[in-house]
Amino acid sequence: MAALHEMFTKLAGAIDIRVVIITGAGDSFSAGFDLNALAAGDTGDWQDGPGGFGAMVDALERVPQPTIARLNGGVYGGATDLALACDFRIGVATMQAAMPAARIGLHYYKSGILRYASRLGHDNAKRLFLTAARLDAEALLRIGFLTTLTTPDALDTEVDALAATLAANAPLAVQGVKLALNELARGEWSDAAFSKRAETALKSQDLKEGLAAVQAKRPAKFKGR
Repeated sequence: MAALHEMFTKLAGAIDIRVVIITGAGDSFSAGFDLNALAAGDTGDWQDGPGGFGAMVDALERVPQPTIARLNGGVYGGATDLALACDFRIGVATMQAAMPAARIGLHYYKSGILRYASRLGHDNAKRLFLTAARLDAEALLRIGFLTTLTTPDALDTEVDALAATLAANAPLAVQGVKLALNELARGEWSDAAFSKRAETALKSQDLKEGLAAVQAKRPAKFKGR
């Protein structure tokens, strides 16, 4: 978690990176927080949860580049919040997801509840948190947890296609709007922050390039400035 937190923080200044993809190894995307550490007393606090898990996920949500969760398998516990912090979630038909916090007596942390409610709506958030039910891929698609559902063989093709689309668009506009929407969802809207990013994009070389590309009927070559 410390390594992920550090990586997410560094990405904020990486202007040469257009898209961030997060995935797991093996049969699961992630099982979430270590239950052995939780049993040993690492319960954390109301703000960030066990082991500061929420702070790490918050750092991911604040990454300015568009993020894709490549869900190669099951998503459990805190990993569901990690996936929801991404802008897009592409999953395989064999995957499942569950939030078992209530089953073990764990009260979830603040930012995770806010993310669940803003991404999935209150009723779906209640369904996952209060029942601790395990949902299959089709149900996850219906409630909006998944952006796209595909087969394991086509997962890389779907992820790469979305990444290419995102990377081809103007980064200042993409990142500025992404951050604004996330701030709105968290109740952290700031006219000052919004106007600064919007004015930067409006005065950018990228806007001039985009307009020129449309007129010339050619692909734009954005540089993020």
